[in-house]
This record gives sequence, structure tokens and C-alpha cells, in this order.
Amino acid sequence: MRLLLAEDDHYLVETLKKDLQAAGYAVDVADNGVDAEYLGNEKIYDIAVLDLGLPKRNGLDVLKNWREANNHLPVIVLTARNAWHERVDGFKAGADDYLGKPFHIEELLARIVALLHRSSQQPGGILNVAGLSLDEESQTVTTKDNKTHKLTGIEYRLLRYFLLNPQRVLSKSKITEHIYDFDSEKDSNVIEVYVRHLRQILGKESIETRRGQGYVFRGDG
Repeated sequence: MRLLLAEDDHYLVETLKKDLQAAGYAVDVADNGVDAEYLGNEKIYDIAVLDLGLPKRNGLDVLKNWREANNHLPVIVLTARNAWHERVDGFKAGADDYLGKPFHIEELLARIVALLHRSSQQPGGILNVAGLSLDEESQTVTTKDNKTHKLTGIEYRLLRYFLLNPQRVLSKSKITEHIYDFDSEKDSNVIEVYVRHLRQILGKESIETRRGQGYVFRGDG
């Protein structure tokens, strides 16, 4: 899953980006509100973590502009502004969740997972789809035969994206957008390799190839 981190504290960004990447997210960073608003409208992100105190354009205005443009990107507001009325302003502007600084990375990760699951109408915690259980903390999948398989970083991101979008046609370009960040070297042909790896784990019929369209996760391998 691809995440937009809109934060101008470079030290915090450095530590947060590493933790988020370790948790399986492709992360892009915007250090000002103008860039954050532009990137958030690109329709390539699954979730945004948005600081309210951004330079050039404050996070509250960014959020309002997203919502006025009918942009429903799930947003967690992350800010030192922790007064109750400021939280209310954030929710009125369209925030989905709110976390005050300082915070523990474990809480932020838990809130991200909960919001992603809620947005995709999946229950929180472990992803259970089509008899598969994806453990997002250990980055493992337990298959129907009750065997647990360790996944590589890309395999984990790819499978999580499939599980959050079952029965949908996902093009190679769309998959690439959601599992790689801007700093990654993107090659849509590599997606075929990782799909093949997942089929070896889940069963060859679990992911259907639609010629000229992309892939559909069916889960009935």
C-alpha cells in the first residue's frame, strides 16, 4: 500500500519513513502543504498522514481542499495541536482519525491499519479473505492448509493490495502505483514475477490474469 506522509519535521520524517517502510508501506514525503495537496490529488495513495502545521499551506486547508474536490483519501491528522477544539476542526474538515504528538509509532501503525481496513470494509487486525490470513505485523500469510509462509517486502505489499481489493481488475500500472514509492525503480514486468511467487504459495488459480487488463484476486487457488 502507498502512503503519503505530509510532514515538515525532517528528523521525524527520517525516523517515520523507515518505520513505515519496515511495516510494508511505500512512502512518499511532502514537506509543505502545496506539494501535499497536489500529490494527494494524484489518486495513487491509499492513505495520508497529514501534519496540520505545514509551511506554504496549512494542513487544515489542504484537507478542506481535498474534500471540496471530492477526494476521499483516508487521512490521519498528525499534529502537535492537541486542544480539543483543534481536533474538532480537523474532523469537521474531513479527517478520518487524529493523533497528537508526541506519539508511539506502534499506535500510528495500528491506526493506519484500522483505517485502511475500515475504508475497504474489512475488519481490523489480521486480514482474513478467501480462507487466507495475512498477519500485517509479522508479514506472513497462513493458507487454507494452515501453513504459514513468510513473505518478502514486495510479496507482502502485493498480497495486501490484492486482499483489500478482491474480485477487482487491477492493471499492472495501478498495482505498480500502489506498491512502489517515487524513489523505487518501477518495472511493471517485475509484477509478473511476484504474482508467480504468490501463486506458488496460494495456488495457481488464486490470481487470475486478464489479458490486456491486469489481474484479479479470486482466492480460490
